[in-house]
Amino acid sequence: MNTKPDEQIFAEAIKVANIPTLLMVLVQLTGELHWLDEPYLPKRQPGLGDNDTGGLNPEHQLEVREAALEAILAWREGRPIALPEPDDDLIVKMLSVSMAEAVPSEYGQFTAAQLGQVKFLDHETVTSPEDFSVLIIGAGVSGLCAAINLQMLGINFQVVERNSTVGGVWWENRYPGAGVDTPNHLYSYSFAPYDWQKYFCLRDELHGYLEHVCDSFEVRDFIRFETAVELIEYDADQQKWLAVLRLPDGSAEKVEANVVISAAGIFNPPVFPDIEGLEEWEGEKWHTARWPADADLTGKNVAVIGNGASCMQIGPEIQDEVNSLTIFQKSVHWAAPFEQFRKEVPEPLRFLLREVPLYRNWYRVRLGWTFNDRIHSALQRDPEWEHPERSLNAQNDAHRAYFTDYVINELGDKAPELLDRVLPTYPPFGKRMLMDNGWYRMLRNPKVTLVDEHVDKIDSTCLYTTDGSEYEADVLVIATGFDVLNFITTYEAKGRSGTSLTTQWERDNAQAYLGTVVPNFPNFFTLYGPNLQPGHGGSLIFVVEMQVRYIMDIIQKMLDQDVGAVEIRQDVHDAYNDDVDRAHEQMVWTHPGMTSYYRNERGRIVVNSPWRNVDFYAMTREANLADYWTEPVAELVAD
Repeated sequence: MNTKPDEQIFAEAIKVANIPTLLMVLVQLTGELHWLDEPYLPKRQPGLGDNDTGGLNPEHQLEVREAALEAILAWREGRPIALPEPDDDLIVKMLSVSMAEAVPSEYGQFTAAQLGQVKFLDHETVTSPEDFSVLIIGAGVSGLCAAINLQMLGINFQVVERNSTVGGVWWENRYPGAGVDTPNHLYSYSFAPYDWQKYFCLRDELHGYLEHVCDSFEVRDFIRFETAVELIEYDADQQKWLAVLRLPDGSAEKVEANVVISAAGIFNPPVFPDIEGLEEWEGEKWHTARWPADADLTGKNVAVIGNGASCMQIGPEIQDEVNSLTIFQKSVHWAAPFEQFRKEVPEPLRFLLREVPLYRNWYRVRLGWTFNDRIHSALQRDPEWEHPERSLNAQNDAHRAYFTDYVINELGDKAPELLDRVLPTYPPFGKRMLMDNGWYRMLRNPKVTLVDEHVDKIDSTCLYTTDGSEYEADVLVIATGFDVLNFITTYEAKGRSGTSLTTQWERDNAQAYLGTVVPNFPNFFTLYGPNLQPGHGGSLIFVVEMQVRYIMDIIQKMLDQDVGAVEIRQDVHDAYNDDVDRAHEQMVWTHPGMTSYYRNERGRIVVNSPWRNVDFYAMTREANLADYWTEPVAELVAD
């Protein structure tokens, strides 16, 4: 039975809750569809914010909030949900109303899965031989997802992690200001909700979440920390992978596994610029990914080479503690307003998110539409568009105008001096869209100098740019990112023919069917593989969950059908990647106006996915073994 204080905190939560989300909760709890009509229809707002009021007038906001409180309290008292599983058509209508824009009809099943109505990950235990095992390489976001699902299926596995704990990139990167640029209620596992303190968490909170997930699902004992994989090699006769591990004491160990899941990630190792004299620097120097725990920049003159995502987070964070900050800009970026930067989730709202799954799920679904597939159409070339040099179509050009106005307003009286130096000439989303956490306002700080000329050479204390200018500094920070185009960089993998994956992928030209499986590499799966990054924005984690669902389906079918080896057919693999390349030809990332880590030296897009999430959901819903070369379990004869 609910207590009065419980009712009071619900009332406080409803006062600050998101109106478009409350409307969806009302529809399901009461079954009353009039909440999807005027005068309750939310109005569309620009930008990426939550649209908390929905644009409704105060009178109708109050009506929605009072009705939502009554419905939620009745549900808490035991009244069943009137519409526990809306059909696909109604779900699409609900999402369209909540977003104040038309959502395509194919999003019904996809959204139902996000709401938990459709079984997304099969957690029913399967029967597997005692000697069947899976090796997972890496215990970051992807590796943990695979481990948890293998555990739920009851399959033997072990995880090898080179660091001392879980988290991967979110353990290694601890520079000032490090954090997510996707809202963490979306940048989290669908099966592991969390009581987030902030809307966009910083690194420590996200890493804490990953530690929490690891322990909550009890997979830590299956992880071998401070252990690195050096080599994996497929033994076709045994239908097994042989792996060489480097243990914490430096010794080597060989292990076997029927299946290998690579979750090593692509944001490693760090890349250092090829600048003459870089090694001669005598002051403090480090890459953003190797930020020292005891670093102290107080009163120092700091130089940063590179101005991408990590620099955009670091610069505003350290500007007030340093004596001076000089940023050497390699190229310009688009950045979106960051309305909820550093904002804490109010305690009553945290209570609502914890206690009402319908609210939490619809809030997450709305974030998914905002940050994932919503802008996909804006990234497609319109052959009739009259300004192809600056944008792709009318929608993309409207984004350009919106972001340009934002930058001008942020620069204030510095706009005449800085605008041409910070405003991209290429279309929005051509490179990674960054979230502005005060970058443009930072450029107004007299302590901060933005340098357009590239660093030509370095000596013990100075940096020299191509125009002959000289810049002194005490600390040199390298913010030049990672070797992203080379997907497998921390170990060597040799397939059925003995060819290494690096060779097969021509170093920077990686291809995989569904970004997951590769010819010549049976029983081998790559998480966050080629052409899987959602370049139009949003959460990679749900993409990984879709991959893991697909991989679990293959493993289950291997066990059910006594299959010892599965390898994607070359023709299926090639046809899929032809489709990927063809789709990219019509998208923003092949625009000639910029360079980015998405694209290799051949001009091929290697990192980003051309698909909407709803498309990838359909592609990975079930594995078709007809797409694979399969081999029955070998009957091995003992020596």
